[in-house]
Amino acid sequence: MYSVVEIAGHQYRVKAGDLIDVQKLSDEVGTEVTLDKVLFVGGDKTAVGTPVVEGATVKAKIIKTDRARKIIVFKRKPGLYKKKNGHRQHYTSLLITELADGQGNTDKIDSDSTLAKKHLK
Repeated sequence: MYSVVEIAGHQYRVKAGDLIDVQKLSDEVGTEVTLDKVLFVGGDKTAVGTPVVEGATVKAKIIKTDRARKIIVFKRKPGLYKKKNGHRQHYTSLLITELADGQGNTDKIDSDSTLAKKHLK
C-alpha cells in the first residue's frame, strides 16, 4: 500500500519504510508525527480524496533536522557588476512507520528492515 500525502504544501508518494526529506518541521527530533492530509491511497483498494481521504493517516518519526548542501548563485553583467550568493535549505528527515487507509487496513514498517533497526529502538 502507498499514499500521496501533503506536507507543507508539497506532495510526496510514501509507503511504509520510506525515508523522505521535507521542509523543516517545528517538532523535535525523535517525536512521532501524524500526517492527516492524505490525498490518495493506492494498493488493493484505491481511494481518491476530495480533497483528502477521510480517516486516512500516515505516521512518521522525525529522524533528524539538518541543512542541505550549499547552492552557489553567481550573477554578473560584463563590466557592470558581479554578485556571488549562497543558500542552504533547512530540512527534516522523516521515517514513514505506518499507513492507514481509513477503512481499517494498515501497513506498518517491517521490523527486520535496516532503517527500522537503526532508528526505531
